Amino acid sequence: MNIDVVRNFFLWCTVINYFLLVVWFLMLALPHQWLYRLWGKWFRSTTDQFDAINFAGIALYKLGILFFNLVPYVALRIVV
Repeated sequence: MNIDVVRNFFLWCTVINYFLLVVWFLMLALPHQWLYRLWGKWFRSTTDQFDAINFAGIALYKLGILFFNLVPYVALRIVV
């Protein structure tokens, strides 16, 4: 496997994951009440708990993108 293939893999993983992160944020920000009612059918939580869970998930997902996609891409760009 060529190093360029691996580098492009990490680049596209980063792009796709950031796109999913933006979609998650927009789904949380724009149709907030609809999404809260949908999740409220399955889980009992307050609006504050719902927001805290989603923002914590967004933060963890963003950290995962940074550590597992963006850092290896930047490291490969620096080394090669």
